[in-house]
Amino acid sequence: MKKIVLVIATAAMAVMAQAGGLLHNTNQHIDFVRMMARGASNEIDAVYSNPAGIAFMENDGWTLSLNIHSAYQTRDIDATVMTPAGLGLFPDDTYHKKYEGTASAPVIPSVYAAYKTPKWAISGYLGVVGGGGKATFDYGLPLFDVGVMAGLYQGTASLAPVLGGPVTPNQYTLDSYMRGKQYIFGGQVGFSYKFNEHFSGYAGMRVNYFNGSYVGHVNATANEALATKFQQISIAAPAYASVLMPMAAENGLAHIAIDYTQTGWGVTPILGVNYKWRGLTLAAKYEFKTALKIENDTKTLDAPAGFEEKLEPYAHGVNTPNDLPSVLYVAAGYEFIPKKLRGTIEYHYYDDRHAEMAGGKNKELTHGTHEFLAGVEWDINKIFTVSAGVQRTDYGLSDKYQSNTSFSCDSYSIGLGGAVNVSKNVKINVGYFWTTYSDYKKEMPASEGGYNGVSAMLPGTDVYSRTNKVFGMGVDFRF
Repeated sequence: MKKIVLVIATAAMAVMAQAGGLLHNTNQHIDFVRMMARGASNEIDAVYSNPAGIAFMENDGWTLSLNIHSAYQTRDIDATVMTPAGLGLFPDDTYHKKYEGTASAPVIPSVYAAYKTPKWAISGYLGVVGGGGKATFDYGLPLFDVGVMAGLYQGTASLAPVLGGPVTPNQYTLDSYMRGKQYIFGGQVGFSYKFNEHFSGYAGMRVNYFNGSYVGHVNATANEALATKFQQISIAAPAYASVLMPMAAENGLAHIAIDYTQTGWGVTPILGVNYKWRGLTLAAKYEFKTALKIENDTKTLDAPAGFEEKLEPYAHGVNTPNDLPSVLYVAAGYEFIPKKLRGTIEYHYYDDRHAEMAGGKNKELTHGTHEFLAGVEWDINKIFTVSAGVQRTDYGLSDKYQSNTSFSCDSYSIGLGGAVNVSKNVKINVGYFWTTYSDYKKEMPASEGGYNGVSAMLPGTDVYSRTNKVFGMGVDFRF
């Protein structure tokens, strides 16, 4: 039982990732959704993707952009756990079940604004820079269930002479549930300056506010036959009554519950450069590592007596590291047909291994996140524009990094969409992208502690899989 208490508490790490690294959300503007590679942009979305490029925006004065994304993900775990022949914990000595989770963010807003003169520009935006939604596992997670089943089997082994054997899963009902919500809100402001007709630079900062909440429970209740047996034995052998009668009650075999929120904030310094020569644009942006500590506000922390020390990290007022890594974006864009057809290739690097996570989990990554992007955009005429793009993400995952409560999968994303110039000063953007993930199989042999460390007697595997779909719409205004 000790193991399962710790795991449900660490469910704080469950996060709904968007496009971007492990902790970042890069689909801030609809232009990204419909083209993906926007690192060489000189339009209003450059406030995020290429802030130095704002100095080369066509129109002087104010530009405002309002965007709304709607995202939906599935996060599934296909668990298989084996036991030695004849142990009797699971029927046929194998436990296999697929746990389905959903993560949704119906409304992810972002607002961009910039004021530009011929030589300089000031810009800023508000948006969800990380996290991005809610994740729910209506039937809990396999580690919860396997931990409770193994804990009850081992914990009642001493009662086997009285009960006729340890308590097994067919003798009780198991109710487990996990819901997590995590957002990192960001507000950015910065200054761009055009040094000459080819070169511009940017300096700015973003203030990040973390807000997360987590609710979960694991309850095990004896079925009618087992509860009756507990009662009969308690009457026949009163010495066992103090142990068995509480186990006969609802949730008497196991009751663990947690309900807490986490908040924190940090500042990200940002630098950028942009070079233009004829139809070529070369750009780069660097975000420094953000030291982010998040503090617990714990409302419920129910677990069996004796676990106080183990649960200290999740007690009220405790701080946990959740740094945002330093990030490098570099991009090259080219106008193949001036004012008509353009394309961009781009690379992102997230230094995740040096961004501190709870328990030093970042050190288990084999490398930082690499992203490769490419996109094209074609102005059909003065009114209609269409675009498409692709993104490849490689996280540097390892078995020790992956867990039921926080897992990622390498992926490919494809985006497409378009824009309509309603008037000289108003443009509507619409985009859709989906992500195809590579399943990740985590092997947990007995020699390494068995299934998620529950017991060396229980080797097993987890297969992590995900899906992701994002739709967005936005409006750009020029004044």
